[in-house]
Amino acid sequence: MIVYEKYVATKTITLELDAYDRLRTAKRSPRESFSEVVRRLAIPRDAVTGRQLLSMCRTRGAQLTEEDCRAIDRLNAEDQPPTIP
Repeated sequence: MIVYEKYVATKTITLELDAYDRLRTAKRSPRESFSEVVRRLAIPRDAVTGRQLLSMCRTRGAQLTEEDCRAIDRLNAEDQPPTIP
């Protein structure tokens, strides 16, 4: 009889309590791992970098409306770095 052991590489991350609570409540069962929950989330695999966005704008022209730009500016102005002790 051959026994295969499963070795899993791990990475430790830090979450604020509210983020941990959201992740914990997203579990479908007590046996579901956090890794399985994260894999189920709708996180885009191909994010666009700022450099790529600038290149696309230069090639295709502006794809955002003035209202979109104002909304982005508001979000950037309100964005605060996390407070990590």
